[in-house]
Amino acid sequence: MSGERVGIVLVSHSAAVATAVAELARGLAGGGDPAPLAVAGGTPDGGLGTSSELIAAAARSVDAGAGVAVLVDLGSAVLTVKALLAEGDGLPERTLLVDAPFVEGAVAALVTAGTGADLEAVAAAASEAYAYRKV
Repeated sequence: MSGERVGIVLVSHSAAVATAVAELARGLAGGGDPAPLAVAGGTPDGGLGTSSELIAAAARSVDAGAGVAVLVDLGSAVLTVKALLAEGDGLPERTLLVDAPFVEGAVAALVTAGTGADLEAVAAAASEAYAYRKV
């Protein structure tokens, strides 16, 4: 392993939600040297919504060469990330939109990325969070 780890980006319509989920994931992932994690919450003026500029900046900030996994909260965030991926010039080359529950997926992705796993394994771990039973 070269020391490069998958970066994680959490995209929410709310800066407060994105930040809270990131804090929870960091706390549950434990100490040590966690994988790179950034948030892109809300709009540049602090409102609710999504921003392609904030998403692209967050992805670039966590790109260490092993890929970037992007987790989103709601539908239009998916559309914004898909548009960025289609454009091909705003996100790092190995950026993947991950189909996962936002909170549980964020924790699973961060824990898995922290082990040095590759992008596909990080995405799989986050997606497997759909199977977590609560009852």
